[in-house]
Amino acid sequence: MKRAQFLFGVLGILALLTPKLSAQETPKPENKVPASTLKVQVTFTESQGEKKLANLPYTFYVQAGERGISPFTKVRMGSRIPVYVGKDAGMQYIDIGTNIDARGFATEGGKFDVILSLERAWVEGDVAVPAEKPVGNPTIGASGQFYEPIIRQFKTELTLAMKDGQTIQTTQAADPLSGRILTITVVMNVVK
Repeated sequence: MKRAQFLFGVLGILALLTPKLSAQETPKPENKVPASTLKVQVTFTESQGEKKLANLPYTFYVQAGERGISPFTKVRMGSRIPVYVGKDAGMQYIDIGTNIDARGFATEGGKFDVILSLERAWVEGDVAVPAEKPVGNPTIGASGQFYEPIIRQFKTELTLAMKDGQTIQTTQAADPLSGRILTITVVMNVVK
């Protein structure tokens, strides 16, 4: 008898919950901005006076969708160079080259916000530094000196409102020690 009452109780609860379970609404699709693929070219141009010293182009693709959802595109190009940091610590490696992090978002009127974080580091000569000569370190000469690289660096973060096919000369900066000018140009095209 108790089993029958228990069974009727469970069936009664299930009967009450069944309409709620089957009547759930399916979520409506949100009005999402369709993702677009952007082809972005970032060019670092170094010059001194009227003379162009280097022209370094980097081309990559960015998925541009809704703000906060679009993934990052990352470009890393360079080398790791050894730097002597002392008798106890030995060598440390420093990244030299170009790092680019990019993101894109579709905005109104067929434009896109292209968000860039750019970093460039390069070796420009070296300087003699006195040191005790540790055993087995070929970078330190017989005179107790070693040559430490001089590392130059440039960093910037940008948000550019761009339309298809647009070119922007976005940044121009001068190195205070060498007088070299670094110019950054960005080109963006929508891939169809």
